[in-house]
Amino acid sequence: MSAAVGAGVVGAGSLLSACGSDSTGSDSGGDLAVVQRFSNTGLVPGEIRLPVSLADQKGILDDAATKERSVLNGHIIDVVTGATVVESVSAKKHGEGLALPYWPFVVTIEKLGTYSLVIDGASKDGAAFQVIDPKTVEMPTVGNSLPPFDTPTVDDPRGVEPICTLSSGTCPFHATTLTDALKSDKPVVYLVGTPAHCQTGTCAPALEALIEVAKSAADRAVFVHAEVYADKNATKLAPAVDAYKLEFEPILFVTDADGVLRKRLDGVFDVNEVRETLAQMRIA
Repeated sequence: MSAAVGAGVVGAGSLLSACGSDSTGSDSGGDLAVVQRFSNTGLVPGEIRLPVSLADQKGILDDAATKERSVLNGHIIDVVTGATVVESVSAKKHGEGLALPYWPFVVTIEKLGTYSLVIDGASKDGAAFQVIDPKTVEMPTVGNSLPPFDTPTVDDPRGVEPICTLSSGTCPFHATTLTDALKSDKPVVYLVGTPAHCQTGTCAPALEALIEVAKSAADRAVFVHAEVYADKNATKLAPAVDAYKLEFEPILFVTDADGVLRKRLDGVFDVNEVRETLAQMRIA
């Protein structure tokens, strides 16, 4: 999988693409290929978020090359039957502070199966994804309580050094553990990501976005951050990864005041999508 598309964790010191395969499909049916910016891990029935980028034969298209594509339209097909299961879906362009733009499609699919997001004017291959049985998913899924976990704090790093790899210094989200945050009777915003080692360059902007949002929302939610690696050389996975059986990063969990997971952003998200998501939860 392509490091240019995402970063995910599958073992100590080993990285895979969180945001999908490096295969961008064929050119049949359109001049562009659709690049997954999401992982197939943990997609269960209900609301599903599918961020994608566009590519040509030279590679993934940057912001300048997609100026005329502020909105992408498409549909969802069942790969097995070829039937269209979602007639029309659209997504606005995002990517503020990121090297590559993306379009986060959000669809609702209730039936297990293998599907493909086909973008108008792009390859008919689209971006394939699987909707799987929630019982087979180990990581937290929307609609369930977010499991408590004693994340590293300034007072107790719990074997993680450094506890935050943000270049400007330790972020303000290490004052309390996730366990205590979930007892606060407030929504919890929990980011698992490593600014220093994220191959997409997504983690640092995501964390910086949360810091900015928290300035005006600190009284409405508790913000927590945990690193992916336990050492500065990224050779050992941090406990936060094992606790949730994560296979990719970054990942943002947003709960309600009862600690139930209501929103989850996987792989890639910018400051605008973070704000939009927290606004939906009446946090930002």
